[in-house]
Amino acid sequence: MKFENILVEKKDSLAQITINRPKKLNALNKATIVELNAAFEDLEDDENIRAIILTGSGEKAFVAGADISEFADFSVDEGARLSKLGHHTLFDYVDNLSTPVIAAINGFALGGGLELAMSCHFRIASENAKMGLPEVSLGVIPGYGGTQRLPQLVGKGKAMEMIMTAGMISAEDAYRCGLVNHVTAQEELIPLAEKIASKITRNSSVAISAAIRAINAGFEDGINGFDVEIDEFGECFGTDDFVEGTSAFLDKRKPNF
Repeated sequence: MKFENILVEKKDSLAQITINRPKKLNALNKATIVELNAAFEDLEDDENIRAIILTGSGEKAFVAGADISEFADFSVDEGARLSKLGHHTLFDYVDNLSTPVIAAINGFALGGGLELAMSCHFRIASENAKMGLPEVSLGVIPGYGGTQRLPQLVGKGKAMEMIMTAGMISAEDAYRCGLVNHVTAQEELIPLAEKIASKITRNSSVAISAAIRAINAGFEDGINGFDVEIDEFGECFGTDDFVEGTSAFLDKRKPNF
């Protein structure tokens, strides 16, 4: 697929997706969501790729929100379909990828942009980053998982405040409330993401995928995360990575996954 709104780079076992609509502050439109889905599908199927960095082009925005002009005149049914399609095509899809995804938030992450960052497995931010869910100021609520993932990350009370006030928080505030894992200078953002990714890629991708499934299970209604952990733990014993990892440990050498 030829991309018009995103850039995809691969380097050894690491991939980087850059949302590239700088004139629109990288706002999400339908075409960009479709392209992101295609890119993530390709990288998920690439056995050489063991970690993905997601960021925005320029120094102003990760993703400044959704392209409101595309749905301003939608009906109730159209609005529901828009949300459902977005969940399925991108946001839930990223959340459940077996390949780890790091969001490198390089500026504004608002509305759908913050929801996209929250669907990644974890987040780092540059010092100039601003984050928020301003949807209620438009007479709507977050529709791409924001009402669910934000409370999981920052707690119910903080999520209620952020959504109800429609305000933005700084990178430091985001770090203090657990929304992002690290804050760094703009010029160090991608190098830091790459450094963390390199640590991830040295480990067993099979075990990491199992850990993602087990962790996510703990946040799903009707599913006992402990039971999923037990099953995933057991399945690891039947993998080549387990044989290599334990053998390397006993032989006092580095594993070759």
